[in-house]
Amino acid sequence: PRQNTPVRYFIMKSSNLQNIDISQQKGIWSTTPSNERKLNGAFWESNMVYLIFSVQGSGCFQGFARMGSAIGCEKSQDWGSAGFGGVFKVEWIRKESIPFQFAHHLLNPWNDSKKVQ
Repeated sequence: PRQNTPVRYFIMKSSNLQNIDISQQKGIWSTTPSNERKLNGAFWESNMVYLIFSVQGSGCFQGFARMGSAIGCEKSQDWGSAGFGGVFKVEWIRKESIPFQFAHHLLNPWNDSKKVQ
């Protein structure tokens, strides 16, 4: 990643907790092909990319990680055939369930200043 450029943050929604568990155990993640271009762009243009994970409908964040590599072409069978793209490395910083209410003071200026959740 390039030096002296902004830090980027992304909320990564997962359909289930099992995918988060796999990521935390293996230090990898995979997303849909439509997200790959955004994440790879952020990885190459930013100094650091942080991914904040949340399972759909959980009302919590399950932790956060730093993006450790660009997204490659290699796919993983860990997630089955769920329509995911290539695998990339993630370095987990915190593995803990954090209720959205603890982050309600955070607003996203790029999403009509809505709460981050």
